[in-house]
Amino acid sequence: MAQVARRLDRAESVFFARETEYIKTRTYDAKSPELKGLRLVPRAGDLPAGIEQITYRRYFEAGEAKVIADYAKDFPRVDVFAEEYTSKVVDIGDSYGYSIKEIRASIRSSKRLDQRRALNARRTIERKLNHTTLRTDPDWGTYGLLDYPGITETAFPADGTGGSKLWARKSVDQILRDLNILLDAVNVPTSGIEEADTVLMPLPARNLLVNTRLGDNTISLMKYIQDNFPQIKRIEWLNELIGIGAGGTTRIMAGRFDNEHLENQIISDFEQLETEHEGGEYTIPCMATTGGIIIYYPMAFAYADGL
Repeated sequence: MAQVARRLDRAESVFFARETEYIKTRTYDAKSPELKGLRLVPRAGDLPAGIEQITYRRYFEAGEAKVIADYAKDFPRVDVFAEEYTSKVVDIGDSYGYSIKEIRASIRSSKRLDQRRALNARRTIERKLNHTTLRTDPDWGTYGLLDYPGITETAFPADGTGGSKLWARKSVDQILRDLNILLDAVNVPTSGIEEADTVLMPLPARNLLVNTRLGDNTISLMKYIQDNFPQIKRIEWLNELIGIGAGGTTRIMAGRFDNEHLENQIISDFEQLETEHEGGEYTIPCMATTGGIIIYYPMAFAYADGL
């Protein structure tokens, strides 16, 4: 049997229109738990709506100058060449809604419609945007920060207690050496052109730096690093690093986090579309659009597993 479409009368429709407008406003104003991927990765500006892919070019210099003699004609030729890369664009969507019975019950009781459904729709999409920022999705062809192709992989010595790589089983000197190994994985291969300004690690590792005291117990290991590694502007915890490494181990990452080196290709944030009506239910579709992230200079980033 075909479903019979039931509709609100004029007065009920006016009430529902007012309520959905109020709920949408409240949804945009509401505070959400911090999603660190969206904060850590700088965002690309003014990406046009409706695009299906993002193409960018990475340029390389070739050639070398030399000492030349008088009247020389053999000036060496220099040039630039480019490699082209493409990132796919995907839509992320969910929805929330209300039945006619719920709308009429709200009118009778003079109570507002439940806003929690709209808030959950927003938070669910934002969590997915955050996940897309951090993790590569091979099914859709978008790339994430923590497993981006071409990033330098380095390794820490397994010389902690019991042959462990864990910082919890290493001395202060060993931890500082490991940190230098990670930073050098960016600095050395690029001949110092690139220098990491941010280090990401899981919360337990960051807490270890904060709680480990040095020498006369007047300074923490974290403070020592901040004072003696001036190139590091941020040491942030990011729990999505837990279990992402080889064999389910924990990963630590360093890199240059500015718009010149990487950008989050979010084309549209959470938006609520026009209400749809089917049968006895009114549904509000929600969506966002992203192309994942692009790291323009992968050699400006490095990671190590097993922390």
